[in-house]
Amino acid sequence: MKRTLKKILARKSLVIGGLIVLIVIGMAVFAPWLAPYHPIDDANLLYAEEPPGTQFWLGTDSQGRDVLSRIIYGARISLAVGLISQTLNSIIGVCLGLTAGFFGKWWDDLIMGLTNVMLAIPSIIFALAIMALLGPGLINVFLALGFTNWSYTCRITRSQVLFTRSLDYVKAAKALGYNRVRIMATQILPNIMGPILIIATLGVAQAILIEAALSFLGLGTQPPIPSWGGMLATARDQFFTASWISIFPGLAIFITVLGLNLFGDGLRDFLDPHTIYQEG
Repeated sequence: MKRTLKKILARKSLVIGGLIVLIVIGMAVFAPWLAPYHPIDDANLLYAEEPPGTQFWLGTDSQGRDVLSRIIYGARISLAVGLISQTLNSIIGVCLGLTAGFFGKWWDDLIMGLTNVMLAIPSIIFALAIMALLGPGLINVFLALGFTNWSYTCRITRSQVLFTRSLDYVKAAKALGYNRVRIMATQILPNIMGPILIIATLGVAQAILIEAALSFLGLGTQPPIPSWGGMLATARDQFFTASWISIFPGLAIFITVLGLNLFGDGLRDFLDPHTIYQEG
């Protein structure tokens, strides 16, 4: 236990990224208790575009709503979009990659061809196309992002399965009469979860960025629901007169994505069996 803790603390990116992620999760979970004002109802035009001060720490927007409170509540939207959409992506990618690597032949060729098509076109283009068909809204954002970014997970899963299926414990399971589904579920999948978790962590960061971009374009979360991307969209006309309205939501996106990327990089180093750790 001490050795594992020492390994974790030795990786600064894992520790720093993990702390940032925990802070953002804490903001999302305890938003009603942390936010000094209600993000929607406590609007007062008498305090419109108030600069940061003792009453409003991060200032107010053009409707007189507290920017800090809206950022805290906006963490809920960003994390929900990131986690739900990446969960869908991971399920699709793992299922396709696992079966493609294990069965091979024409199924592998079909899945890899589809994956190459998905990789050739940026995820945000697919998301924009889906949002154009479904229309704006948070549920549609979940669907758009949940079915457009599974290709990385699929390729990583397939490559891990191609290596793992030739190992001795998989051959032993076949000799014992395990069927294919049982071998994939109990012998292969648990032993390739490390790379999948790393890709999922980085995918959450990408989903948060894409959601912010969609909300900025008016296709994501709709006002007055607080969303970091939506806050940037409504504040772009006041950038030179009330810059704090856009600076602080932008910083929230930047710090959250940075924390997730640091955590993913640190998790990769921690789970990589080829990483050499030297004590002292």
